[in-house]
Amino acid sequence: MPGSRLTHEDRRRIAVWLAEGLGYAEIARRLGRPTSTISREVARNGAADGYLADHAQRATGRRARRRGPVRTAESSAGAREAESVRGFVDRFATLLVGTGLPRMPARVFACLLTSDSEGLTSAELVHRLRVSPASVSKAIGYLEAIELVRRARNSGRRERYVVGDDVWLRAFRADTGAHAEVAVAARHGIEIFGADTPAGVRLGRMARFFTWISEQMNGSGITDAVARDALTALAALVYAARPLTVDELAAALGWPVPRTADALDAIGRRPALSDPLTVEQTGSGAFAVTPRPDRLSPAQRDALLPHVGEVPPPGGDQTRGR
Repeated sequence: MPGSRLTHEDRRRIAVWLAEGLGYAEIARRLGRPTSTISREVARNGAADGYLADHAQRATGRRARRRGPVRTAESSAGAREAESVRGFVDRFATLLVGTGLPRMPARVFACLLTSDSEGLTSAELVHRLRVSPASVSKAIGYLEAIELVRRARNSGRRERYVVGDDVWLRAFRADTGAHAEVAVAARHGIEIFGADTPAGVRLGRMARFFTWISEQMNGSGITDAVARDALTALAALVYAARPLTVDELAAALGWPVPRTADALDAIGRRPALSDPLTVEQTGSGAFAVTPRPDRLSPAQRDALLPHVGEVPPPGGDQTRGR
């Protein structure tokens, strides 16, 4: 970090960048150091052939030996602690990569997450991770896009990158919404390919899994009271064995219309409430109960239809599918 001694790797980078024609200010920016640190380093440790990293490292080592030991037990303990922190950051970043986060954004995020200060600047991230400014910038852009990191300024100082206090809640909500959308898309796919096709069977498993995940994570924001109302509305539609509008269903149940509408909306947002049935709105605006398309194959439905001369079961016309 700024103020600590230059490492051998830092000196190698200085030598490379000087050979590329970069100025002291740019090199200092890349290393997260004051420009004076770079100018003094080159002036004190330069060789006849220019600045050489190995020569500079040896020269610094000789001066340190002449001055005697400078690392106390306390500083040694601090170095071990810093090494332990770096090891944790690397291991934690590897775990984040396993969740789908790219390697560099994972390292940057882990570094921000474990920082003692309120966020880090780009230069500080460059120095701690020992990577290029371009790598940090690209990683920050990625993390900002998925709302894991935000920018902050303190009293006009340089921009810092911060992990917000509500980052997990926002990530949680984003994942929950995505799971619900996947479940809806899978159910739509079943209607297109057919429930008894290989694609339909796979989509059915996928729809059930992502519906379960979404409900376990979020509960779809449905209270116990609304869930009970939804089951009552479902039972009423099955018992009526015919489509009913919201007004007709509300009148039959003795409920206000908004309460009835909330119950039907809950079934739409949480399909598992009506499983193995589903509530669909007809073209006239009425609501009807039908079997979920992923529960019975066409062959199974045909086998369950009444034969000629047989009396259809109660609700049979409604539950055959349209």
